Amino acid sequence: MKKMLVMVMAALMILTTACGSGGKETAQETPGSSDSGSGEPVTISIVYKDMTADDPWIKAVEEGMKAEGKNVKLEFVPVQSGTYSEKLGLLLQSGTIPDLIYFQGGDYQFAITQKILEDLTPYIEKSTYVKAAMDPYNQERTKNYPYLVWLSPTTTKVPVVRQDFFDKTSSGKTLLENPSIDNYYNFFKEAKEKNGAKFAYTVPGDLDELDAVFAQAFGLTSTWLKGDDGKYVFGRTTKFEKDKLEFYAKLYKEGLLDPEFLTKKWDTKEKAFYDGQAAVIAGTQGKVIDMYNSKSVSQNGKDATVMPLPPAKGVGEGYLPIDVSKESRGIAISSVSKNKDMAFAVLEFLASPKGQMLEKLGIEGEHYNIENDKIKFTDKYAEWYARFVANNVNFKPDHEFDPSTPFLSEAATKSLDLVASKSTKDNAFIIPDDMQAKYDAAMSVYKEFAANVVTGKTSIDKFDQFVQDWNAAGGSDLTAKANEVIK
Repeated sequence: MKKMLVMVMAALMILTTACGSGGKETAQETPGSSDSGSGEPVTISIVYKDMTADDPWIKAVEEGMKAEGKNVKLEFVPVQSGTYSEKLGLLLQSGTIPDLIYFQGGDYQFAITQKILEDLTPYIEKSTYVKAAMDPYNQERTKNYPYLVWLSPTTTKVPVVRQDFFDKTSSGKTLLENPSIDNYYNFFKEAKEKNGAKFAYTVPGDLDELDAVFAQAFGLTSTWLKGDDGKYVFGRTTKFEKDKLEFYAKLYKEGLLDPEFLTKKWDTKEKAFYDGQAAVIAGTQGKVIDMYNSKSVSQNGKDATVMPLPPAKGVGEGYLPIDVSKESRGIAISSVSKNKDMAFAVLEFLASPKGQMLEKLGIEGEHYNIENDKIKFTDKYAEWYARFVANNVNFKPDHEFDPSTPFLSEAATKSLDLVASKSTKDNAFIIPDDMQAKYDAAMSVYKEFAANVVTGKTSIDKFDQFVQDWNAAGGSDLTAKANEVIK
């Protein structure tokens, strides 16, 4: 009898262990707890933009986590072709809700209205690596909106000029010493004239990349500006915006701004720069500037390295103010997932030292090799990109980089330093779903008016009428909301 009792107890222990390692949870999970790497792998479903089931990143994550004792299988969930945020929304509405969900917009209704996204606060607080890899902007966004996490640097546009173009000007040195609006204007004129460029600056379809340089200098230091009466007003309905648009119209009229900027796309913008038609363009700091540098040198020679430029200095100084209301994109965990801890463990692995090597460098033997105890990139490295951890906070590679293939070019490093020293926080707030249509309508009024003023179709004297139209389209309600939520 005693022998039989021992056998039954042993069988129960084996059964319990098998259920636990297989991820068949029957009890409430504890955020940050670890899962066993023994037995059958825990399946974590994931949906991610532009990923396919045979993406080498999937296998690399599985193998990396298994080596650290976490047996996981990533199951890729496809979305239909088309606009990602829309197709992802349809997938989730159909009832297919993966454990890990990459959002690039459209997350608010699922987090706030439908409540199918997990509050990541307790997971992040108990993490080792995710928390350590967050920059101050990541921390504040996650505090304000704890449903998305995105360990990437803030997307800030930084203007760059070819070094050989810059060296032909005399106004360039003056610009660096004092990047005033007037000195920028003089530099644009000379950069165009001395280098045979068709125009000084080109942008892809709107004024955002011009704003990255000039908005703060004209006084647009935040989305909502506090008036003399202590109330907030939309910055683009103020005199600061009027002055800024007048300046842009001057650039356009004098041929310093690309006359076809409204129809430019990102690829034709970049082509104009590489071909020498545009003296200056803007790109996201870090890796994008790195790409600009590589392509410029490849097409135009070793003297055509790119040189990042500072934001203009005036009423304020800085690139576009950084929105900290929420992450504009990022990864969420489903609140109905049965394996939330293992899902977060994937993110924790990616933020770990080994995970960051994968995220930033790619797969050893394919995207880089270790030669003479140094990291040397292959030609395939240009195709690699980080899925989750793109910033360099606490990134400590286990080898030095070969000087012939640096991790980042001098231009890319300089752009990161400029953004770190020349950025300020914005006071934009999350637009509620029931106000989104009003926001879109009001911004449509603004964009049409701004484009028409810059291209000379509408006089700046119509500015007061624009403000009335903006308010009528929903701006007055947005302003009331701003005064309610901004503290």
